[in-house]
Amino acid sequence: MSKIVNFFMLCTLLFALCLAAEAQQPRKIPLIGRLTGGSPSNSPARLEAFRQGLRELGYVEGENIVIEYRFAMGNFDRLPDLAAELVRLKVDVIVAQSSDPVRAATNATKTIPIVMVQAGDPVGNRFIDSLARPGGNVTGLTTFSNELAGKRIELFKEAFPKIRRLAVLWNQISPGSGLSLKQTESAAQSLGLQLQVLSLRGAKDFETAFSAIRREGADAILVLPDSSFFQNRIPILEFAARNRLPTMYPHSEFLNDSGLMSYGTYYPDLNRRAATYVDKILKGAKPADLPVEQPKKFELVINLKAAKQIGVTIPPTVLMEADKVIK
Repeated sequence: MSKIVNFFMLCTLLFALCLAAEAQQPRKIPLIGRLTGGSPSNSPARLEAFRQGLRELGYVEGENIVIEYRFAMGNFDRLPDLAAELVRLKVDVIVAQSSDPVRAATNATKTIPIVMVQAGDPVGNRFIDSLARPGGNVTGLTTFSNELAGKRIELFKEAFPKIRRLAVLWNQISPGSGLSLKQTESAAQSLGLQLQVLSLRGAKDFETAFSAIRREGADAILVLPDSSFFQNRIPILEFAARNRLPTMYPHSEFLNDSGLMSYGTYYPDLNRRAATYVDKILKGAKPADLPVEQPKKFELVINLKAAKQIGVTIPPTVLMEADKVIK
């Protein structure tokens, strides 16, 4: 009998020791990689929105989650190396901001989950199979929206009804940009606008494009979404101001540097929502099974300081539609 009692006591002791050892095991803190083409100062609102989204889900940076940031600082040639660094760190998830970082991340790994933020036309870019069933290791949020190009030109025309000839800046070599241009051309045709389409592959092409705009007498400029335009925004902003040309930009951060008008996806909302993908993946969900979401929130921002600088007046009806007016 005593042997049986001793046996049970031993089992109980061993069980208690196992529980104690398990309790003492440090819980693995998730490691997230954040890959961005720009710099921390370019889009602080987006980074803060992502952190806020994590906090809402119970993650506190530096406590129960760690984020490794990699910024290309405008030099997109660095993105492959930065993506490879995150892979070597064995991060649990890579959050890639915009199409170029997503491409670098997908080239670097086919196993680590990738959450894309602000990626344009992810199907056309071949990041995913479809929005509903992404397949592979990529999911997240896209900036693609069928009605965006039409609404952008409609608002621009409403603000400046005398526009007849519109110069359009786009990046021909950027995958997915063709769809944005096609939608723009369709919307312009319905409004009776003549387009002067200018393809820029980088800052070296700006002067050629600017000369063509002056030569052909465009009334205004429309800048299509492309990360390289934002990285090289100052020459565009200065040309528009110097030549007193109303210009519509794809998102509001251009207006922080004296841009006139923007209409587009509200990027902080996408970044906040990206945190939900990270949370689901950390809890075991597979990227292939998480549908890609399209933008839900858009914003019209108008800079009255810039309007005064180039001598134009924004109609009150358009100002009433604006989500934000910079005075």
